[in-house]
Amino acid sequence: MGVIVVSGTGTEIGKTVVTAAVAAAAAARGRTVAVLKPAQTGLSHGEPGDAREAARLAGPGVTGTELARFPEPLAPATAARRAGMAPVAPHEVAEAAAKLAAEHDLVLVEGAGGLLVRFDARGGTLADAARLLGAPVLVVAPAGLGTLNATALTAEALRARSLEPLGIVVGSWPAAPDLAARCNLADLPESAGAALLGAVPEGSGSLAPEAFRAAAPRWLAPALGGSWDAEAFAADFGPTGR
Repeated sequence: MGVIVVSGTGTEIGKTVVTAAVAAAAAARGRTVAVLKPAQTGLSHGEPGDAREAARLAGPGVTGTELARFPEPLAPATAARRAGMAPVAPHEVAEAAAKLAAEHDLVLVEGAGGLLVRFDARGGTLADAARLLGAPVLVVAPAGLGTLNATALTAEALRARSLEPLGIVVGSWPAAPDLAARCNLADLPESAGAALLGAVPEGSGSLAPEAFRAAAPRWLAPALGGSWDAEAFAADFGPTGR
């Protein structure tokens, strides 16, 4: 896969760390990787954004690129309008990703918030960019209560647009998972109609980059370049596990 679109079921659920983990696993296998953030919101000029953070964690050979930055922490279309700046349209995202794909083995396009957050006044979304690219969408979901409905809605929105979820990754697996999180290991694939492809431990983004890169493949399934085993993980952490 030349391009993977990374979307979440919401905001602040670990998309950037998951993106970094996928980039690190690919880089460890000798692939050249670029991380593209179409619209960075909530940061001023000069502050490190999500693409730069993912590249920092994943390794010096990973390229981090932004298309636009808007200072207020709002949906991209709203943030652009309030800043008096031009928004980012889905075709611009697709064009930028395609250009990066010509120069890299893998391009990871990290969205802002959820799948249908508006990029522009016409209602363009990350799903539209994925459709233009013909790219699979990796869905990042939280571990606990409430995630099944949001995951099912995201998967339904993808399929309504003739897009298939590549799989699900839990963006922040708790150190002490409660019953809901444990049960969700089995229920998330049913809600999404797609495989569970990993679980990134909470707090992983605070690891030193070298430690992050060494551990990242263990958090991801082979489909994402890692060695994580969903059945073994469920045996340890599911409702009947340890």
